[in-house]
Amino acid sequence: MEKLLSYPLSVIYYTLFLFWLVFFHPIQWVCYNVFGYNAHRISVYVLNWFLVRNTHLLGTTYSFNGREKLPKNVPFIIVANHQSLYDIPAIIWFMRAWHPKFISKKELGKGIPSVSYNLRNGGSALIDRKDPKQALSEIKKCGAFINKNNYSVVIFPEGTRSKTGTPKPFSINGLKMLYKFAPDAYFVPITINNSWKMTKFGQFPLGLGNKLHFQIHDPLKISDYPFEELFEKTEKTIVNAIKI
Repeated sequence: MEKLLSYPLSVIYYTLFLFWLVFFHPIQWVCYNVFGYNAHRISVYVLNWFLVRNTHLLGTTYSFNGREKLPKNVPFIIVANHQSLYDIPAIIWFMRAWHPKFISKKELGKGIPSVSYNLRNGGSALIDRKDPKQALSEIKKCGAFINKNNYSVVIFPEGTRSKTGTPKPFSINGLKMLYKFAPDAYFVPITINNSWKMTKFGQFPLGLGNKLHFQIHDPLKISDYPFEELFEKTEKTIVNAIKI
């Protein structure tokens, strides 16, 4: 019954989703080229407010807990498990006070209205997974950028989405580069639960009535830990809070 009901709702959802991306693309362009960084980031946040609210058509609800424990005016390396594309608008919206950027594959930097423009111009790192030298160089630049400006960068160290919620092993390289080039930052572990259920039938139709839960754990100051200990502690913290 859920799947049957989801067909018409998913059509409406995707129609509105595409509308918001196309609608905000020229708005982003004007904000960035005429008014600068702050106007552009606000346009991105408003877009992602609409994208989050759009999922309410599918009965989706959100809980995003733990923001009160985060320090002010310091850079963050947000480390999270990755369950679906629906992780991203929620993080952008609910973590907007910390200017989130993303470590993203380069393929997303072209062809997608609004999304590609923001990735290319908003300070994110677009990496070529087949070219480790290029990838590490981009991550290095992003780390230095967020360290200088007290922004945040989001990295999904599993490297790809988990279609069942079961976590994949975390990759070291990207986190190690951020650790090195954002020395003033904090690692902020976030555990995401139930996001994978949005696509449990695939990309169409979408799952209905899901409660997406984002739990921010205690931030870990980079300068307090050697990398190996920080990596292990971060991965363990995130994985132990995943509920399958």
